[in-house]
Parts: sequence; structure tokens; C-alpha cells
Amino acid sequence: MVKKRRSAIAIMGSLIGLVKPLLHIMLAAIILGTAGYLCAIFLTILAGQVIIHGINAGASAVDIHIQNEWLLHTPVKTIIVIMIIIAVLRGILHYVEQYCNHFIAFKLLAIIRHKVFAALRKLCPAKLEGHDKGNLISIITTDIELLEVFYAHTISPIAIAALTSLIMVIFIGRYNVLAGLLALAAYIIVGVVIPVCNGKKGNQKGMEFRTGFGELNSFVLDSLRGLDETIQYGQGQKRKDQMSQYSDDLAKMQKLLSKLEGEQRSFTNLVILLASFSMLALTLILYDKGSIGIEGILTCTIAMMGSFGPVVALSSLSNNLNQTLACGERVLSLLEEKPLVEEIPGEAYSSDESRAIEAELKNVTFTYKENVSENNANNANGIAESLTGNNANGINENITANNGKINEEIILNNYSLKLKPGSITGIHGASGSGKSTLLKLLMRFWDVNEGEALINDDNVKKIPTKQLRNMESYVTQETHLFHDSIANNIAIAKADATYDEIVEAAKKASIHDFIMSLPKQYDTEVGELGDTLSGGEKQRIGIARAFLHSNGNNLMMLDEPTSNLDSLNEGIILKSLKESAASKTVVLVSHRVSTMNVADTVYEMENGRVS
Repeated sequence: MVKKRRSAIAIMGSLIGLVKPLLHIMLAAIILGTAGYLCAIFLTILAGQVIIHGINAGASAVDIHIQNEWLLHTPVKTIIVIMIIIAVLRGILHYVEQYCNHFIAFKLLAIIRHKVFAALRKLCPAKLEGHDKGNLISIITTDIELLEVFYAHTISPIAIAALTSLIMVIFIGRYNVLAGLLALAAYIIVGVVIPVCNGKKGNQKGMEFRTGFGELNSFVLDSLRGLDETIQYGQGQKRKDQMSQYSDDLAKMQKLLSKLEGEQRSFTNLVILLASFSMLALTLILYDKGSIGIEGILTCTIAMMGSFGPVVALSSLSNNLNQTLACGERVLSLLEEKPLVEEIPGEAYSSDESRAIEAELKNVTFTYKENVSENNANNANGIAESLTGNNANGINENITANNGKINEEIILNNYSLKLKPGSITGIHGASGSGKSTLLKLLMRFWDVNEGEALINDDNVKKIPTKQLRNMESYVTQETHLFHDSIANNIAIAKADATYDEIVEAAKKASIHDFIMSLPKQYDTEVGELGDTLSGGEKQRIGIARAFLHSNGNNLMMLDEPTSNLDSLNEGIILKSLKESAASKTVVLVSHRVSTMNVADTVYEMENGRVS
């Protein structure tokens, strides 16, 4: 089901709501901006008064009707001095207004980034497991960055345009009500009608452009990650052509948006010219009727021509506002996304080392409710699973992958499994048989639909999330390393870990000797994405994290922990696991028979049958 898009007003309302902590600065920017525009407008009006002085001085032979003589008694020199002061003040006011707007914008962008990353943390890992990573990168980078346009160049200009227009309507209306009404109509057309109409025309295209930009980011990211394979199999030209196609599609949409922008600007300028000539014509008619004086014609016309600055700026906003609002909707949708697994509040506390940890899946029925990518589905779920053993009632998984989507079919059906403390439980099966699903339920990356996942007889749904993470160690199939030292990468598992503890964990993971052979040893930087290390070395660092995190009683869950290791290193790690198992509960998932030799109990998972 496609989620209904929210209106532009709703998006703007939600984005404006974030301004509350900085409302006083925003009000200052609006007042300063309004004052600055009024300075610019009245600069031209005062120039018109100088002209009126000249007309009056030379009108001895001509009968000229002047109704308002309030400036005729002010010397021209005084008016010029006032104009100079206003011109300087205009520059100062504009600078301070822009400073306030950009201060607000950058402060709010920082706040939004914090909110987005907090939302991503809550959504992980279940909700994000199948998300398009490139699209997410586009949201947290370019989309958020474009919101700077909204906060710095949209909110206050709207308020400034409205306030300035109201003042000018009153000012022009003091000469004649009809002239004031004409000014009001012109401001509404230029500042409201044109932007709204343009927004309706370009709103969908703006969203399509941002979505297409995100897809291009995804493709580029995918191409960079698979660069070795692309070169190896001669797919460079094909990837280049595909990238060019994405770029061409974006260029076409950008061209269309630029065309809409040009059309709007042309129409806006036309309306301004018509409004200015209309004001001149109206005031001439009113002058013939004796309703206003010659100064009214000049003042109203000049005021009309010079006061469109704020509404023109407002009208121009709609050119980029479509993309900005599209970015805002994408960011807001991410912030409002409900996590599939709600975190349980509460602080982590030290585990009771006198109590062994027992884990159990009890009459569990489970279904992947969300759409995830086909690759992730294969990795996480498999096609069909069957599990039997001393404590197992059976398991049946059936997932249909179609065009990157997962049908909501039962994966686990009334399934039970108990993991005994002080022992190693092995889960053996072919790659893609769905073994990882079991660990993810115990980690509460996903919530079961029916039944219970228990740790020491407590439902994992009731255990504070921080405490649950404190009780469990989890080694994934692919270890991610941060651009940091080896020591800090291992210490992620325990923030207050000592150097000796890090070394001890590395020894258990059979990575210590390799680290000591490096020039900087544990202070060696691993490089971006860990590309300076081999797959086996990264995997052993991941295992070292698990050993470091699992001091005392702990549930250790290892998903294919030795898949990238040679038999020697595998043997060392398995020996360390065996030695540590007396005080822990260990779950070892692997497709390798040799890995299962260390397990006390082995459950076989094969496609639909018991072996």
C-alpha cells in the first residue's frame, strides 16, 4: 500500500515546528528583514518626493493639484540626508537578518541530524535490513543539507513578505482605498497564487527528482563496492552506460524543473509590469476626479513598483521549494517511521556472574512483515528450514522472494528450542538455510509474532534493551571495522576495556600475533571500511570483540565465525570457545562440519528434512 503524500502546507508546518527553540531569533530576523525591505522601498519613495519638490517649484504657470503637502516643507537636502541614512541602514539590517537566518538554519540542521541518527538507531536493524542504503545516504546528506534553503531562505521571507505587503497596502491605501486594494490584489497574485500554482505543477517532479537522485547514489555506492568484480568480468562499460542513463534521466527532470522556473519568472515579471501600469492608470483616473493629488500618482506608482521585492523573493522560492519540500517529506517520513522493535527503556547493569544464562525459544511463530531486498532475504531467511534436536519441536520456514519483496508467509511455526548454559550448541546447515534467523530473534533484532523468546525465563520483550545487549555477544557473518585503530575497534565491545583485556581477547581470537607483527601494533589504523585487512583478519577482530564483551557469564552467538579462516586459526578459536564455554552459553552457527566438532549438541537444518 502506497503511503499518501502529505500536502506542502503539512510539510512546512512540521518543519516550522522544529524552529520553536530558536523562535526568538526567527522573530528578530523577521523584524529586521521587514525593516530592511521598508528602507529599500522608502528610499525610492523619498526620491519621488524630491521629484515632487521640483515639480512644485516649477509649477507656477501650471495648475497642479497637491493633496498631501507633508514633505513639501522639508528641505531637499534633509530628504537626501535621510535617504543616505536609510541606504546605510538597509545594508546593516539585511546583513543582520541573513546572519540570524543562517544561524537558525545551521543550528536546526545539526538538530535534525541528531534526530535522524537517533531514529536510525531505533529503526536498526530490523527496519533497515532491506533498505536502500544509497537512498538513506541521500536523505542524511543532501536532503538534510537542502533544508538549509527552507530555514534560511523560506520561513522568514514568507513572514517578511506578508508583513511588508500589509504595511505597503496600508501606506498606499492612505492615498486612496482603491489604490490600496489594487496593491493587495497584486501582492496576493505574485506572492501566493503564482507560487501555489507553480508548486502544484512541480511538486511531483520535485519528489521524483529527489528519489531519482537517491537511486543514483545507491547505484554509485553499489558500483564502488563491486569495483573489483566489475573490472574482473569486464562489466565496466555496462555499469558506465547504466550510470549515464540515471544521469540523463535526472538531467531531463532538472531541465523540466528549470523550464517551469523560467515560465514562472516570466509570468511573475509580466504580472508586476501589469500591476505597476495598472496603478499608474488608476491614479491618473483618480487624479482627474480630484480624489488624489499629483504626489499621489507618483508616490503610489513608485511604491507599487518598488515594493515587489519581498513577494518576488517569495515567488522565486517555489522554484526550489518543490525539491526542498520533497527533501523535507523524506526526512520527516524517516523521523516518523515506527520501529518494528520498540526499545525497552532502562540502564544496563552488571550481569550476575553467579548465574548462568539460559536461552529458549518457546512455541515461536515468526513472519517477516516488512519488505526487504531479495539478497537480504536469502541471507536472513533462506527458502525452507527444518530443525530437530533434543529440545526442538521443529521449524519450518518458507519465504517467497519476488522482485525484491517478501510475501508474508510463516517462517517459524510453533517452534521451540532451549540453549543450555555451560555448553556449546551447534546449528549446522547449508548456506541460505535460515540459521541466522534464530540468533536475530534472541538478539531481538526482530520480535516474534507468537510465543516467547526467553533469557533466564524473562521475555526479551520485557528486558531493557541496554541490558539485553549487555548479556549477549553477537558475531555477524560480515564484521564491520571502523576507520580507527585496531585497539579501538576491538574495544567497541567494552568501552572501559583495559589494554590487557584487549590483548587477551585478541589472543583468544588468534589475531594477537598478526597485530604484533604490524609496525604500530594495536595502534594500527585499519583504514576506511577495513579495506587494509583481509576477510579472515576482520573476522577474527569481530570474534575478539565477542570475547571482550563476554567477560563473566554471557550468551555468545556466533554466526559463521570461522567461514573465512584457515583450519589452524579455526582450531585455535574453537579451542578458546571450548575453554570459555564452562561459564557461558554459546550458540555456534555454521555450514562447516569441522566447526561443529566443538559443539556439545548439534541441530541439523536442511531444506525440509531431518538428517
